[in-house]
Amino acid sequence: MAFKGTKLSVGELIARAKAAPDPDWGAVYGHSLRHVAADEAASAAELVEQGAPLNDCWRFGILQTLDDYNSAVRRGGTELGAQVFEKEPQRTGSEEIDAAFAALAEHLARRDGWVVPAWALDPTRRTEHWYAAQFPSAYFYAEADRESPSAFRTRGIFISANSLNRA
Repeated sequence: MAFKGTKLSVGELIARAKAAPDPDWGAVYGHSLRHVAADEAASAAELVEQGAPLNDCWRFGILQTLDDYNSAVRRGGTELGAQVFEKEPQRTGSEEIDAAFAALAEHLARRDGWVVPAWALDPTRRTEHWYAAQFPSAYFYAEADRESPSAFRTRGIFISANSLNRA
């Protein structure tokens, strides 16, 4: 069987994709939440209990929560996104990760204009000094010291400006 359609160049395919309207993700996936910060904290707690490195907990707890938030915002706006943080995440057994959950909630709330949840303002959700990095280096330390968002810095967590960028 031979292809009988129209062959398009990569440039033409890209142009068509750019010209097409963005999908209504809410209509595609609905406006309910699939995962919230409390779910990801429970997963992080399991990792902590198993002795996983904190960077794994960062990736599978904090960054996964960020992905959950971004997905919720795409589907239902910041009002739905804020619901990701409504239920207080359980303590994970790691003060660094507990502080990071609070920092992420505060950072996103202040950035996107919703009320910071009360649990995120708990002063016990902090650590002394932790660099959340997969492969820390002198360059990363200097960058994180300079660029860490205030919600993270005030809790003793240092990240680069790019640490929360997601594909």
